[in-house]
Amino acid sequence: MNVDRNGQEEKSFLGRIAQAFSSEPNSREELQGILKLAVDNDIIDEDAHSIIEGAMEVSAMQARDIMVPRPQMVCIKASSTLEEILPEIIRSKHSRYPVIGESPDDVLGVLLAKDLLPQILRDDKADFDMRTLLRQSVVVPESKRLNVLLHEFRENRNHMAIVIDEYGGVAGLVTIEDVLEEIVGEIEDETDEAEDQYIRRIADDDYFIKALTPIDDFNEYFEVDISDDEFDTIGGVVMHAFGHMPTRNEVTRIEGFEFKVINADQRKIHSLRLRPPSNLSN
Repeated sequence: MNVDRNGQEEKSFLGRIAQAFSSEPNSREELQGILKLAVDNDIIDEDAHSIIEGAMEVSAMQARDIMVPRPQMVCIKASSTLEEILPEIIRSKHSRYPVIGESPDDVLGVLLAKDLLPQILRDDKADFDMRTLLRQSVVVPESKRLNVLLHEFRENRNHMAIVIDEYGGVAGLVTIEDVLEEIVGEIEDETDEAEDQYIRRIADDDYFIKALTPIDDFNEYFEVDISDDEFDTIGGVVMHAFGHMPTRNEVTRIEGFEFKVINADQRKIHSLRLRPPSNLSN
């Protein structure tokens, strides 16, 4: 008797899907296998697969994993004048800023850059009082789960949270964009650098790197000499160092540089975060 092979494969796939959702999957690996099968059968595309995997990873991550550390926070002192604030806002290009009192642990609230526009147009700026513009700050512990934090961001219409350590001191901050980027990958907007810029400095020891960055450009920027005998791009070098197709948040080290995968699909790496060796400055 002839058997329709495609029909059997479809029934097998549908059976596995039905089994997966009729009860809780036995393991993360089992669920990931089913999702991979869905990609192979064109039920979902690779972008959707990457987003689903990102959402799964976020559920296991905490605020401390993605927060901007305290030394890298751009804060504004409550005692600052309008003339002192504006150059910092123009330089950093953020939309929200923690406002502090006597110390970085004394967070009084959050200043929205757009709230300064009416103040700029005022003729008399001498009586400028930043405290009247502050929004209430949201405070979360380092152990806050990112999926819970994202839900609270959406429910309360907040975009930034101050992260505190076990002693109540400020450890860093996290934004809704930081959480979303863990799910969908790097989000670029009109304030980001030009599209053709391969390397973007985020902080003194933190860089955003496109995987298509030519090795020559990387070497010139960091004044190093990574070999380009086998590969043309830094993504090829990183892929070789992993020895497999890496997933989001996997880390490898090459000649003292720490590379963390930010966005990748089933075929290639798209973007990376990089920390240079401690003895290297640029």
